[in-house]
Amino acid sequence: MTELGIEGALAPRALAKTPPRKRAKGRPVWEEPPTKAGQFGKGTVIAVVLAVVLVPLYCVVLTSFSTQGAINRAGGLVLVPHGLTFDAYRQVFENSTVTRALEVTFGITIVGTLISMVVSVLCAYGLSRYRSFAHRTILMTLIITMFVSGGLIPTFIVVTELGGYDQYWALILPNAVSVFNILVLRSFFAGTAVDLIDAARIDGAGEWRILWSVVLPTSRAVTAVITLFYAVGYWNTFFGAMLYMPADQQKWPIQYVLYQYVNLGMTMPGVANSGYGGIHQQSSPLSLSMAVVVLTVLPIVIVYPFVQKHFAKGMLTGAIKG
Repeated sequence: MTELGIEGALAPRALAKTPPRKRAKGRPVWEEPPTKAGQFGKGTVIAVVLAVVLVPLYCVVLTSFSTQGAINRAGGLVLVPHGLTFDAYRQVFENSTVTRALEVTFGITIVGTLISMVVSVLCAYGLSRYRSFAHRTILMTLIITMFVSGGLIPTFIVVTELGGYDQYWALILPNAVSVFNILVLRSFFAGTAVDLIDAARIDGAGEWRILWSVVLPTSRAVTAVITLFYAVGYWNTFFGAMLYMPADQQKWPIQYVLYQYVNLGMTMPGVANSGYGGIHQQSSPLSLSMAVVVLTVLPIVIVYPFVQKHFAKGMLTGAIKG
């Protein structure tokens, strides 16, 4: 057998014995299997990020359950549990201002999210149909508003002149629509299979039926994510209350109560005593503050895991379609 024939016969065996890393020499580095050093580095970075996120949250929660003595020994936020008690939460819920603020915030969040989703879905679906009326003009107008706005003072004047001062709708309607969310929904709706829509039209379905029975069921991921965005925005609202209802404590959302009580160091709204007497005698002011913080964060922490799985599919896919 010739030398070339021997080499040709041995080539497959030599290739089979070649380590995968050498055979994949031409591939990009991110497609290569990670080294032990790379795996260790990734694990270290993830651990550090988790510590940065979870340790402060742990301190806040633990401090909310701590007594005045434990807080004094820790010199502030508590790291080691000692003398745990529910007195702070009991006293917070006994205060009518906090419970009323939670009711107001839940109401604003539910009503506002419903209004925002209805308007955003209808607008996005209309813009996703390229032959719709004034499609390009409306789209460009919406995009311009992302970069140019009237400003705070004109917005305040418009809302107050329309009778929105000291009204709940002033916390909802001025920020009811996000152009970014509409564009994400539009991109996802535009990527809905044309065959499905044509089949629905052949069966006699109108635009409302197509939106409800074809487009929305195939866009659950993006609608779940956008719903979460709107809900978090309404739940965290406090600046609107500062502008339009600064005097009526019974209309304050929980975030504005938190702002007044924690950030400004003021006595809890609705407590008719001075200093830290009365309601503050049994629990530390810091534990009461941290209890309000926990109650503010808890609903979002509960809801987020159920929507988190939709983020990659809803946001990333929706952003690159169309």
